[in-house]
Formats: sequence, structure tokens, C-alpha cells
Amino acid sequence: MTKENINSECTLNQAMEMGLTEEEFELICQKIGKIPNLTEAGICSAMFSEHCSYKSSKKWLKTLPTSGDHVIQGPGENAGIIDIGDDQAIVFKIESHNHPSFIDPYQGAATGVGGILRDVFTMGARPIALMNVLRFGEIGNPLTNHLLSGVVKGIGGYGNCIGIPTIGGETNFNQSYNSNILVNAMAIGLVNKNKIFYSAASGIGNPVIYVGAKTGRDGIHGATMASAEFSDDTESQKPTVQVGDPFTGKLLLEACLELMKTDLILSIQDMGAAGLTSSSVEMASKGNVGIEIDLDEIPLREKNMSSYEIMLSESQERMLMILKKGAEDDAKKIFKKWDLDFAVIGKIINEKKIILKKENKTVCNLPLDFLVNDSPELSREYVIKTSSKILDNKNIIRKESINSIIYKIIENENFASKKWIYEQYDSSVMGDTISIGNKSDASIVKIHNSEKGEFKGKAVAISTDCNSKYILNDPIEGGKITVAEAARNLIVSGAKPLAVTNNLNFGNPEKKEVMGQIVGSIKGIKEACEELHTPVVSGNVSLYNETNGKSILPTPVIGMVGVIDDIEKIIFMNAKNNETLFIVGQDENKFDGFLQSSLYQEIFCDDFLGQVPPINLKKEKYLHDFIMKLNDNKIINSAHDISDGGLLPCMIEMLLLNKLGININLPPRIKTPNKENLLFLHGWLFGEDQSRIIISTNKPDKLMEFSKSENIKIYCIGKTNNTGVVEIPKYDSICINKCLDLYNNTIPNLFS
Repeated sequence: MTKENINSECTLNQAMEMGLTEEEFELICQKIGKIPNLTEAGICSAMFSEHCSYKSSKKWLKTLPTSGDHVIQGPGENAGIIDIGDDQAIVFKIESHNHPSFIDPYQGAATGVGGILRDVFTMGARPIALMNVLRFGEIGNPLTNHLLSGVVKGIGGYGNCIGIPTIGGETNFNQSYNSNILVNAMAIGLVNKNKIFYSAASGIGNPVIYVGAKTGRDGIHGATMASAEFSDDTESQKPTVQVGDPFTGKLLLEACLELMKTDLILSIQDMGAAGLTSSSVEMASKGNVGIEIDLDEIPLREKNMSSYEIMLSESQERMLMILKKGAEDDAKKIFKKWDLDFAVIGKIINEKKIILKKENKTVCNLPLDFLVNDSPELSREYVIKTSSKILDNKNIIRKESINSIIYKIIENENFASKKWIYEQYDSSVMGDTISIGNKSDASIVKIHNSEKGEFKGKAVAISTDCNSKYILNDPIEGGKITVAEAARNLIVSGAKPLAVTNNLNFGNPEKKEVMGQIVGSIKGIKEACEELHTPVVSGNVSLYNETNGKSILPTPVIGMVGVIDDIEKIIFMNAKNNETLFIVGQDENKFDGFLQSSLYQEIFCDDFLGQVPPINLKKEKYLHDFIMKLNDNKIINSAHDISDGGLLPCMIEMLLLNKLGININLPPRIKTPNKENLLFLHGWLFGEDQSRIIISTNKPDKLMEFSKSENIKIYCIGKTNNTGVVEIPKYDSICINKCLDLYNNTIPNLFS
């Protein structure tokens, strides 16, 4: 396939090896009026792949809300952009690098970080933070250890070297990811509103410029590989994994931002998935123009590369840009100063085609509309399934002491601190990180308010979330909860949620149930985003996350961004001594709790199938508004979302740092121990009922006044003390020091 022969027609078998279906190959032949050559077929296969075309999902993605008061740029560009005032904007996006990270964990993760950073700075933004969402297989599987070690080193290896802080995210484990891990990377950047750059090409005759690193044979057909199921054979796919160089990435970042200070650039695009193919096709298509490229001008790292290889290579640290006529020399000086390749490789043409030349011969001539606007959009059959298993709490609770249960929850790999992982990343570089890890529910970085670096007290908060158990059991309700919890994490950190980026990770969409998970979760995400006023401005879809027909848990990740207009309003998670704890969103009459689909059920029943805790989105939004009012009136000292594990584990997280204790004020209904009340107690302590937040305050009377005036339910849990013991009167007591040891040391003990 690499031998150059432009007269060689692509066979159906070759096309199918590239990832095209028989129907797609026939459509290509029909549309272009001939049988394509290998290069043309390769370009079509890349642009028709799930990774580039979203052919299985775009019908449903179009239903998501994408506009709002703060939205400058929604989906369709390299990243989304929101207005944060002061003539500034936040640029952000999350994207997957799942398949590459399983094949080669270090390079797969590293290039995932590099790619998402380029998506951000190609818009003109200086990256200020990185996040990641990771999913690995079961603990004890040697492959899990290998993959986690490689991925973590890859994330740190790129992010640390390029000098962008990695400030948070989440890591979870489940056997469904044994042979198909998830590595989702998110980047956030800051840009002045008058310095935003877009990708649409313009100006007939304007030069097409290639900058960055040289092109090699790494990553060829990576987009197609990322759109297919795995088999047992992964070694053979290593050539499809890109190789990253963070030092070159840093040079490219600085060179691009320097050139962006001039008025020489008309448009710019990262060479990401499908490399030069997708960047050139998409730039021209967006600008309603054509593009002609001379492949002999491409800077190559290897000899005798064919047109096919050049166009499908996914070598890293490369950009494509359109300059004003006559700007070439000035731009070249900047890139040569940063020791990067700079080449004029083509021009913008009037005819809406991509034309490629090599050795003075035309090796590709394809219509752009066909590749982009007319690419396949599938309407796959689907069925949205909810769990048929309906459990009563009495079928879930275990006859163990409360302290035995809480210790097992805290040392569970999906609850315990991931400090051992995130401490391998540089979170403090640039000096603007305010909160990571267990300090607050969201990660927070300062925003400098001018090019001079002035700081006026503003910060950006970022949260990532996904509860795959909920999605599996009820895709629609699970989609709602995922968005709501991401927003709740921002609210309890003192931020106003503004917008969403998503990364939809699923199995094979050709299966009705999997497609139902996709459709259902998008429906739930849509409803929640509309109600919470958090439009979707960017994202990514990663399908065919299966190996030998076994799918991952459905994992539609939500990344949400909010703004804190005054860092004095930041709320941290850790309570202090002699503060009163309240549940906001629940009163004493709610004493049972929803244990189905919970972490409690997963740990003690080896099963999480069941109903999903229902969520009332209007109640959720009202809760958010109430918390913001409390914060504005300086009533909240600390706050934490009640989510995985329920009330007791989340409350203990608030007590750990300062090794505090508390004498819990139980609801009247369950103060007296008996068989029935023990059932209620487990539900109350460990149920994952939605729309609840724990806060601490030194102004309990003021809080109660506010709750009455706003007609919102609250419940007083008790007052913190310095005993280091959580007392559950007449039932049990819990040692905070033991909790702290389990919380901090479980993950290091498992992987060190």
C-alpha cells in the first residue's frame, strides 16, 4: 500500500482494510465517477471514520444545546470558547486517546495530551491547565498495573515537560475496561477576545503553510484504528500510534503564539486525527474554498514516503495555516528562530476540491463537499434499556457493623484518594494553581487579566464526571445525573457553571443496546444542560471500545467549566473544628436513602444492577442557586457534594484533613436501634440520593433563616470536634485516623 503508483486503482479488499464498508466504497466510486486510487481511498476512509465524521452519533449530537449568553464558539472548531468578561475568554475541549493508549500506554497518553493542547492553542489561547479522565481494568490484573503505569508516566511526561499544570480529573477501575482502557484528556486555555483564531481557510491564492515537526510513518491510519474494535492482537497495531515530543510541542506552542501577535495569519488548524488529510479538508471546507498541495514540499522524516503515507500520517507537533500573501518570509523567521520546520506547501483555490500533486503528477482530486458535508450520516437502530432489576434496600444491606462497612468503602479503589497518581503530575508549574485533588470538588486556577500578567482576583474552576453504573442501568437518567454532578462540583467550589465539553465513550454502535446507551445518554445530557444553562461547546465521540465483542461500560464523560469572579469566594472541602454540618437539600423526614446502583451495592453485593436514583433537575438548579446565595452572604465555610458512597463517606472526606470528629445527629425515626431502623440507617448513611450537598458553617442560625426564606430543606448533622471519632449514637463509632490511612494508602499499596 506504500508503493507509489497513482494509476493503481484501489480494490474493494484494500478499501475494507482501510476501514471503509462496501457500501461506502461504492458511494465513493459513484460520487467521483471513477475507482479511487490508494491515496484517494485512504483520504475517504479517514474522513468517513467514526473518529472524524461522527457518522453514528452526529444525528443525536445535533440535538444538544450549543448556544448561550457566554458562548463565543460552539462545536465545529478545534475547541469551544466562552466569554468570561474583561474582554477575555476560556478555550476548552476534552478528547479521547483510548485505543492508542491501550496499544502503547506511554505514547498513547502523551500524544493525547499533546493533541488536546494543540486544539486549544490553535485558537490563539495560552493553555493554563490540563485535566484527565482515566478508566482501567480490575485491580490485581497485571495488565492493569502495566497500563496504569504507562499512561500516568505518559501524561506526566508530556504535560510536565511542556510546562502546563495537570490539576485534576478522575480515575476509576472496572473489569469492563480490562482490554479497552479510556484515556480522555482535557485542556483549558485563556485568550483575549480580540485575538481568537479560527480554522476556515480564505483568500484565493493565499499560501498554505506547514509548520512544526517533520512527517514520518508513525500514526498512519490512527483515526481509522480508533474507529474499530480490538482483537487479541495489539502489537501489530503499534505503527498506528503516534510518537510525541513535548519539547518540540513547547517550541511549536511558543512559535504559534508569537506569530499570532502579528496580523499575518488568516486561519490555522492542528494536524490531529488523520493528520494532513483532515486539517486540509476541514479548513478548505469551512471556508467554502478548495486547496491544492504539493506533497514534494512536505518536510519528511523518512525517505520514499508515498502520497498515501504523507496524507495519513499522524506525526505529532504539526500545524497547518493560511497566511496573507507576502507574509511568508516574516512568518518563516519566527519558526526558524524556534528551530521548527516551515514550508509553503500549496495554495487556496477557487474550485471546491482537494488536489494533491507529487512529482508534477496529480495524485488526488476529490470534491470537498463529498468528504465533509455529504459524508455518511447513519440512522442506526437502537433500544434504550433500563435495568429490569428492582431491589429493596433489605436485599442490599449487609449485617456488618457501620465501621466495618465504612472502612471497606473508603479503601475501595474507586473511592480512595488518587493522590499517588496525580502527585506524579506537575500541578504547580506556572504558579497559578489554587486547588487540586482533595482540596475542593473542582480544580481551580487563577486567571490573569491582561497580557502584562495582572491578577484581579478571578479564577476558573473545572470539573469532570461520569457514573457509568448509572448510564448502564438507565442511560437517560444517568446522563442527567452526570451533568448535574459536574455542575454541583463547581457550585460547591464557589464557581458559576458556564458550559460543557463532553467525551462520549461507548462500545459498538452497530449493536442496538449500545446505540441505545448513546442515544439515551445524549437525551439525558441535553435535558440537564438545558435546565442548568450549561450549553455544550465542544467534545469528542469514541466508539467501538470493545475487544473480542466485549464492550466497556458506557462512559459519557462531562467536563464542565465555571468562573469564580473573586477568589475570596472559593469554597474548599475541608471542615474545621467547631463548625456545624448541614445537609442542604434534605430534611429529617427523609430517613431511608437510595441504595440501588450505589457504591455500597457494588462493594457488598458484587453487583450494581438496579434502578438509578431519580433526579429532579428543577430542584437541582434551585439547590445551585441557593448555595451561590449562601456563598455570596459568607455563610458557607466548606462544602462537599454527596455522590459516590452517600452521606457518611462524603462527610468523612470533609473531616479527614484536619482529623476531626463529630457526634452525628440522627433523624428521629432511626435514633432507636432495631431491625427496621437499621435498614433505614444504612440507607440514610450510604444512599446516593441526588441534589444534596454537605456544608459547614459558623452561622447556623443565619443558614436556617435563609432556608426558610428560600423554602429549601436542610438538616443539621452536628458540630465538628477534635476527638477524631465519628459517633453514631447507639450504633457505632468510626476512627478518623484509620479512615485517613485507608484513604491515602490504598492506591499506593496496590500499585507501588
